[in-house]
Amino acid sequence: MTHATTMFTPARALSALWWVPRGVIFGLMAFFIFGPLANLLFWTVAEKWYFPHSLPLQYGFSYWAQVFAPRGGAVESLTNSIIVAVLTVVVSLALAIPAGYALARLKLPLRGLILLAFLIPEAFPNLTVYVNVARIFYEIRLNGTIPGVVLVHVSHGLVYAVWIATAAFSAIDAELEQAARSMGAGPLRAFLDVTLPLAMPGLMASAIFVFLESLDEFTGSYFVGAPDVNMLPLLLYTAGAGGNYQIASITALLLLIPSIVFMLVVERFLKADVLSRVGH
Repeated sequence: MTHATTMFTPARALSALWWVPRGVIFGLMAFFIFGPLANLLFWTVAEKWYFPHSLPLQYGFSYWAQVFAPRGGAVESLTNSIIVAVLTVVVSLALAIPAGYALARLKLPLRGLILLAFLIPEAFPNLTVYVNVARIFYEIRLNGTIPGVVLVHVSHGLVYAVWIATAAFSAIDAELEQAARSMGAGPLRAFLDVTLPLAMPGLMASAIFVFLESLDEFTGSYFVGAPDVNMLPLLLYTAGAGGNYQIASITALLLLIPSIVFMLVVERFLKADVLSRVGH
């Protein structure tokens, strides 16, 4: 009996109490992460919901039908967003693959400055940049066109594409390519048969990052594309500004679903050896 009593010492009791603040911290983290998502999901099916009620008074899918109706604009906006995102990925990778290979394999002067140059679009406020871009594009008749929106998205997509492509090629042992060359393969054949397949997981992760960046881009789409090129972020902004929270939430969910799916794919393809090479 005495031995059993000594097991419950003050130190052991204090150690057990450490779970209380941990539980509070994890609970707050879960609330701040999943609380807004739960609120978003409620708004997508809420027919009637107003203060002071904490939950919707009536549920339904009438707003879904309104969003996807011909006049709702969601189908057109979703189509334009996907087209622009796919074209942005194609153009970004077409530029990033040779640039990343050169930065990884060749001893280029000022290599660090070249990599930093791709961060310039992120270094300045987007609003001031896109106002001037819109004026220039208007003069050359690119404003209000899908190619114009794609070019703006590419300027941001290249940040992910070039840096990750450079890391992907740097993670590949150059001796593998040299071995293919020693067996008679030309430079292009060695690149296509050896280096490119090995770099493909990193390049796919890069493509997904560029796709998601393009899908969520609002400022450039607004100043360069609106009102002729309707995009999902523009529809989300218009609905939210007008107080149409159901329509805004449904549009936000359409943007959120591919982001979650693609981020799970990125976690599978973007390995630690590639991440360790970013910036080197």
